[in-house]
Amino acid sequence: MPVPALLTIIVGDEELLVDRAVAAIVAEVREADPEVDVHDLVPAQIGVSTLVEVTSPSLFGDRRVVVLRSSQDLTKDLAATVTDYLKDPADDVNLVLTHAGGNKGKALLQEAVKAGAQRVDCKGPGKASERVAFVRSEFSRAGRQITADAAQALVDSVGSELREIAAACTQLVADTEGRVDAAAVARYHSGKAEVSGFAVADRAVEGRLPEALEQLRWSLSVGTAPVLINSALAGAVRGIAVAAQPPRGVPEAELAKRARVPPWKLRTLRQQARGWSPAGVTRAMAVIAETDALIKGAGRDPAYALERAVIEIARARGRR
Repeated sequence: MPVPALLTIIVGDEELLVDRAVAAIVAEVREADPEVDVHDLVPAQIGVSTLVEVTSPSLFGDRRVVVLRSSQDLTKDLAATVTDYLKDPADDVNLVLTHAGGNKGKALLQEAVKAGAQRVDCKGPGKASERVAFVRSEFSRAGRQITADAAQALVDSVGSELREIAAACTQLVADTEGRVDAAAVARYHSGKAEVSGFAVADRAVEGRLPEALEQLRWSLSVGTAPVLINSALAGAVRGIAVAAQPPRGVPEAELAKRARVPPWKLRTLRQQARGWSPAGVTRAMAVIAETDALIKGAGRDPAYALERAVIEIARARGRR
């Protein structure tokens, strides 16, 4: 059995692919040692003492996986602590750093590579054709097939958010049999009265709080993953940020690209953006970031964190 790398740097800003890469590494270590202890951390919830504690060699030889997400956001002291650790990593700790890949925190990324860290690139699909290819790969992973026109129809229906595309693929695999064609995609998306993260997010950014909360509770009750709901909230707020104050002279196609939505959805975004101020958008974005951390380990109750997020986002609309 191969020995998992002691140092890994996952580079990219596509959260779904980053999460999958992290999960694959944890599974690999856990296969070698089922009793491994996993620490999944974000910069906002740790200090130098905590980082030193979780990366120090164990007196009893217990293996640990330490996942440090968004390493580009580490404070100067924390980045220095990680850099020092990279020079002499513990034999019983598998350190996994995630990095968005931009210039921020680039020195730490370079230090990790210099230290021999295994690099995993997680670049999301940027073109529509690449998203269609992603859909086909999702079905292939599940041991199923989808026709080319059905994959295109699915992307057209769902949009560009990768988590939502993956969730739609998972649901189609579960709810259909055999090879999926365009007719099956059309039936599923036009005839099924399910509540998705999209519905929750739309009601929240529109300020329709009672409906947003009702749909959130129903969505959770039918098994929608909290991370998918928060991803939908993030996409909705990001779209509002683009539509509320669009730069002059920017083409529609570029605005849609910035909002990560198909061009036809810009009209909906503009309607939803009415009543939003820059201060409100800033507050909503902060809530999304806080909720992301709570869902991924900083909090104990993802459902409560999402309910709070929906309330705060709905209230942020109209904030001056």
